[in-house]
Amino acid sequence: MSLYKQWTDMVVDYVKTRGEAAFWNEYGAIERSIYSKVLANHKREIKGTINALSEEFGTTNIFFMGFLDGINESLIENIDLESINENTEIELKIDFEKLYFNMLDAKADYLYELPQWEGIFSKEKRKEIQVKWRETKTIVNENKVGRNDPCPCGSGKKYKKCCGVNA
Repeated sequence: MSLYKQWTDMVVDYVKTRGEAAFWNEYGAIERSIYSKVLANHKREIKGTINALSEEFGTTNIFFMGFLDGINESLIENIDLESINENTEIELKIDFEKLYFNMLDAKADYLYELPQWEGIFSKEKRKEIQVKWRETKTIVNENKVGRNDPCPCGSGKKYKKCCGVNA
């Protein structure tokens, strides 16, 4: 069984038996610890087997797999998670701007508010990334309906006499 499959099975079982909040409490603490080390040493390459890296970061292979699952989208070169086992040699080349953006997207304030980010990005740069992130969440309706245009609901009436009557 692949390590990734063990990770996903463990998460499902953990949530069923102890609840989602308990899972996030335990995994969140592990994830925060790993990211604190990664961000504090952001210029150091992260390379080695899953066994060696999970030991270095003070967690189990399965929880380290969870970390990989979370960071994979923020890597310059994604990892094929399904093919990883304990002895797989990996190298994590992290796009830190993308990582910060993805943490915002995941609403992981316990990660994007880590003080170690100050050594990577200035406060202004972090604000700039937050603005870019917010822009991806803003929906702009470019099809403005005029008062006398046909109503977009398809009734055949003018907008002002239909959906725009209370607008």
